[in-house]
Amino acid sequence: MGVKTVSRTLSIEDGLIVWYFHYDIVLELHNPFVFKILSRPLVHVINSGYLSLQNMLLLRNVTQIDLKSMIQRISLLTTIVLLAVNCSRSDLGQAPVPDNYINELEEWKAERMVSLTNPTGWMRLAGMYFLGEGENRFGSGENVDIQFPGGTIPEYAGTITLQSGTVTMYVAAGVNISFEGEPIDQIVLYDGEETHAVEHETLEWLIIEREDLIAIRLYNKENQKVDDFEGFPRYETDTKWHLKAKYVPAEEGTTISIANVLGQQTDTPSPGHLEFMIDDKVYTLDALEGSTNLFIILGDETNRTETYQAGRYLYVEYPEEESDYTIIDFNKAYNPPCAYNMFTTCQLPPMQNRLETAITAGELRPVNWDGLESASF
Repeated sequence: MGVKTVSRTLSIEDGLIVWYFHYDIVLELHNPFVFKILSRPLVHVINSGYLSLQNMLLLRNVTQIDLKSMIQRISLLTTIVLLAVNCSRSDLGQAPVPDNYINELEEWKAERMVSLTNPTGWMRLAGMYFLGEGENRFGSGENVDIQFPGGTIPEYAGTITLQSGTVTMYVAAGVNISFEGEPIDQIVLYDGEETHAVEHETLEWLIIEREDLIAIRLYNKENQKVDDFEGFPRYETDTKWHLKAKYVPAEEGTTISIANVLGQQTDTPSPGHLEFMIDDKVYTLDALEGSTNLFIILGDETNRTETYQAGRYLYVEYPEEESDYTIIDFNKAYNPPCAYNMFTTCQLPPMQNRLETAITAGELRPVNWDGLESASF
C-alpha cells in the first residue's frame, strides 16, 4: 500500500486509508484537522489546525507502509498530540511590565473613551436602515420608508435610491442637508467603493455595505447619556494578564470563517495566529488584519456571567522586525459595539477563538446600555 509526499501534502494511494486519516482522527481529536507535511514545531501546528506528520513520524522519505503499521503510527501520534496540547512552554508566560505600564494603560483607556464618544463614535449610533432596491423615502414622519428619530429631521426629507449597488440621495425642497459644510440637493452617497457622509443639524449619516446588504448608518451627535459616560466597568488591572505571545504567520491566502450579528458568514483573511500561556497551558488565537495591528476576536468562560456574551475584541502589535514575539495584554480586552448599541454589525468569535478558560481582565459587560442580547456567545 503506497504512501507518497507531493509538495507539502501527504497523499495516500488508497481510498480507505485516506478516509481513515480524514475522519477517524478528526473524531478522536474533536478538531477539523487537515493533515499536511509542515516543517513547524508540533504545538504550533496543533493549534493552527494542521498536524505535522513530518515532525512526528518522519514520513518525508517513506514510500511503503502497510495498514497495521499505519494504524499503529496514527494511534501513537494521537496520544502524543493529546499530551502535547497541554504542555508548558518555556518561551511563553508573563511578560516583563515596563515601569510606565499603568500610565500607558490609562492613556489607552482615555483614547478608548474618545473613540466611543466622539461625534461619530459607536455610542452615538442612532439607527441602521437597510435599503431596498429602488426609491426609499426618508424623514421622521410616518409615511416614509426610512424613519429617522422623531424631531431630528423634517417628516419628509427626500429620497435615497439604490440602483445596482449605487446609492443616490435627492433632498426635498426646503430641507438643509450638507456635504463638507456646503448645502446640497442631490449626491451619490455610495458608488460601490467610496461613501460620503452628509449632515443635517445634529445628524450625520453614510452608507455601509455588508455582503449583499446596503444600509444607512446614522449618528446623532446630541446624546446626553453619551456626554455623561465615564467608562464601562472593568476588572482591576492585573499584570498577570500582560503575556508574552509568539506570532506564527499563516500561509499566504489563509482565511478563517467569521460570522456577524446579521447572520452573515465571511471567509476573512488571517495573517497568522498567536500562541500564549495561561497557568502553564498553551492557548492560541487566530488573528485578523487590523489597520496597523493584529485584530483578535475572542470568547472565554467569563462571557457566561461577567463579560459580554458575544465575546470581546483586542488589538495586538505585530512583532518587531527579526522577532517572532509580541505582547498580548488582556487588560486591553474591550467590548464590541454590539454590547452597548443595537445598530451595529459586530463580528463574532470563531469557534477556535473561544477559550476554555476565564480571562478575568479588561472590560466587563456594560450596565444600562441597550446592546444586542441575541448575539449571545
